[in-house]
Amino acid sequence: MANKSLFSSMKALLTRAPVHNPAGGPAYALEPKHALAQFAATGCFNGTYYASAENQLETLKSLIAQVNDNAFLAKLAVYSRERAYLKDLPAALTAVLSGRDTVLFHRAFDRVVDNGRVLRTLFQMIRSGQFGKRSLSSSLQRAFQRWLNTASTEKLLSASIGNDPALRDILRLARPTPPDNERRALFGWLTDKEVAKWSPAAEADLPEQVRLLQAFRTAETADQQVKLLGRLRARWDLLADAAQGPQVWSAMARSMGPQALRMNLNTLKRHGVFDDSQMVKYVAQRLADETEIRQSRQFPYQFFAAYLNASEEVPQLIKAALHQAAEIACGNIPELPGPVVIGLDVSGSMRSPVTGNRGRGATSKVRCVDVAALVAAALLRRNPDSLVVPFDTRAFDAKFDPSDSILSLAERLAQFGGGGTDCSLSIRKANVDYAQRKFAGVVLVSDNESWVYNGRPFGYGSNGSTGVLTEWQQFVKNQVRLQSVQSAQPRLICIDLQPNRTTQAPERSDILNVGGFSDAVFDVITAFLSDDSGRHVAAVEAIAL
Repeated sequence: MANKSLFSSMKALLTRAPVHNPAGGPAYALEPKHALAQFAATGCFNGTYYASAENQLETLKSLIAQVNDNAFLAKLAVYSRERAYLKDLPAALTAVLSGRDTVLFHRAFDRVVDNGRVLRTLFQMIRSGQFGKRSLSSSLQRAFQRWLNTASTEKLLSASIGNDPALRDILRLARPTPPDNERRALFGWLTDKEVAKWSPAAEADLPEQVRLLQAFRTAETADQQVKLLGRLRARWDLLADAAQGPQVWSAMARSMGPQALRMNLNTLKRHGVFDDSQMVKYVAQRLADETEIRQSRQFPYQFFAAYLNASEEVPQLIKAALHQAAEIACGNIPELPGPVVIGLDVSGSMRSPVTGNRGRGATSKVRCVDVAALVAAALLRRNPDSLVVPFDTRAFDAKFDPSDSILSLAERLAQFGGGGTDCSLSIRKANVDYAQRKFAGVVLVSDNESWVYNGRPFGYGSNGSTGVLTEWQQFVKNQVRLQSVQSAQPRLICIDLQPNRTTQAPERSDILNVGGFSDAVFDVITAFLSDDSGRHVAAVEAIAL
């Protein structure tokens, strides 16, 4: 007989880790399309714990150069915007397409550039020359002209917020031909022209919303402004400088949608809105409106971010409403086909901002560990038989109070750890301490920078594999033994919260590597545990252009 140890199927599955991750630990390289998909779901062009903004850009450009499939780039740009909800990465991919394939560029442009913020970002990237072109070609001009001529008045007004570049810079270089007098007057107003000089009827040609905005800005009393707000549909940013006191700000708050309310709690507090107890009750009720949360499929992350960013001065009733809203939003998270082991990375590098360092005053308070903790808490709330294991270079026993709200639970989970990283620990704990329990799989939420295994820095697992793969093979063996009829193979899902080119477990039928965190991640987890429809590159390629 041949040597069973040498020729066992288990050993064949323990693929040797051929590369190292930025932390120095053994890892597996993602193939270029997959690595690019990871970047498109996580990249932020800001400094992270292991990579500077410049390094991210160079890595992205290197990966793009290795992917010659322009249709994939176009689909990835759409995926990054519509599924991952990013702004900068889809704009960068669209800029690349402008020099590669004009037909696909226009298709991607119309899906990616869905607001003025993304329009200005794309314009900035093109003018920078980082992706080849520095000026607007005729094809680029047509795309920008199409957006400028078809966008609603409200969308154009929103696009006018911000500088460097400003919307007037885009108008001056794109040179759109207005389809009618109203649009001609609006373009003139947006480029700061004195309308009376270039058309006798220009003032009358301006859209009603612009005339109402001008009236609001020149109103002499707060009562006049409040009356105008009944007809004016404009973002609060356009009104803020002219708003005359708490009465007007309260009226503005009543006109805000739930997302704007959630994102501007500190602003409303600064302007005296919460000095009125009725307004406090109103905002709290809007935030925790069950019908609205369920119909719009809002997820807990949005409320967790608002909770973390709310100042101490924001009333407790409103903070309690955020807790309540997050609980309701858990109902939008799908149930899994069975309990899972949830590995929660609480190492030191996970303390970095999830969207990178943007500079003083602009860096998000939401850290990678906060996002990971929320994913764990949300999955546990919806699937209470699951096991949560926080880890750094040791696994922590996390005790949970059933009465804790999901936001409190996430906040407590994020307080564990702070040391190095051994991503295998959560699986090993399941193998050792819970070897008799059945699980549908493992969900590992991390920045993927594991560099310790079994107490050994930069150590390898069996057969030169990573520690994660070694422990995963033992996990699969345990689960097969527990089930007389194996109805579904256990699955490992590695969620990487930062842009990386390596992973701790190679992509295969029972292992999925997915980048980034958006509300869609819960559907991806459920789909992959149930069948194979959640595979990352396949999900991108399924996008219809």
